Amino acid sequence: MELTYHWEGDVLIPDLELEDGSNYQIGKYGRMRQRYLFENHHAMYTHLVLTEKLWKHLEEVDMECNDMMDMLTVRMAERESVTEHLKSVDQFGWVRKMNNIRSRAEEVVLHDLIYR
Repeated sequence: MELTYHWEGDVLIPDLELEDGSNYQIGKYGRMRQRYLFENHHAMYTHLVLTEKLWKHLEEVDMECNDMMDMLTVRMAERESVTEHLKSVDQFGWVRKMNNIRSRAEEVVLHDLIYR
């Protein structure tokens, strides 16, 4: 592989281009994973950047976290009988229980997928 360069003022800059990535917009969990890697596993973060695998990794983590959040929220709501009937009878109670369920599900997701 031969590199070409161009001048920027008094400095030669290599003409590098990254492979085309996907159009996936990295969400909350992907950004959390990126920050965690950067702050706690800098060598792994640098390796992923240099091998052009960081965005693919973040995309996979983000999608996996969202899927796990959906699955856990549904299962916990079913197990705790948080139904549409409860929503129609006691809206504030339903919101309180769903917020609690989402909070617990997110703790599991963060522990299992983000901070590993």
